[in-house]
Amino acid sequence: MTLLHVMPEDAPETVELHTDDLEVIRKELNKIGVRIERWRAARRLPVGADDAAIMRAYRSHIDRVSTEGGYKLVDVARMTPAPADPDWCERARGAREKFLEEHFHDEDEVRFFVEGVGCFYLHVAGKVYAMLCTAGDLLAVPSRTVHWFDMGERPEFTAIRFFQAEDGWVGRFLPDSIASRFPTLDDLLTMS
Repeated sequence: MTLLHVMPEDAPETVELHTDDLEVIRKELNKIGVRIERWRAARRLPVGADDAAIMRAYRSHIDRVSTEGGYKLVDVARMTPAPADPDWCERARGAREKFLEEHFHDEDEVRFFVEGVGCFYLHVAGKVYAMLCTAGDLLAVPSRTVHWFDMGERPEFTAIRFFQAEDGWVGRFLPDSIASRFPTLDDLLTMS
């Protein structure tokens, strides 16, 4: 379920808004320059679809967003459990920790969730907007927007990523991150 949870930056226990109403979410995010869309695949994707099949299924959406934003590089990123790999949990924990600190980028961060779940925390104008994205959600966060991302204790998602430059994911991390004071993705899932 797509969900927006808004809190003051100095009071994470205070909930100003908690909604799964997509129109309310769209209006709230629009106020801070963030765009959310819902996409449907042009064709049914088989279970375990490879990157090429995913790109084909969403080609018209990808082309439109790429043209609108000047995105030159589009790829598919996956975090899926690998029970047969004894090091998977440790690698997943490391990947999660990397994104759990406040940072920003010099270009937009645009992600479309093909499957699974992830939560973007947008720190804007004295508030934290926890935007829980699920399959079908495209989130477009403007460049230089301070944020962090939580993929949960057991990450599982596939996302299409859009970049304006090949080195577009250079994160500029803030020295005094507030991220650890806020509910995690797993916490938000239990609140729903």
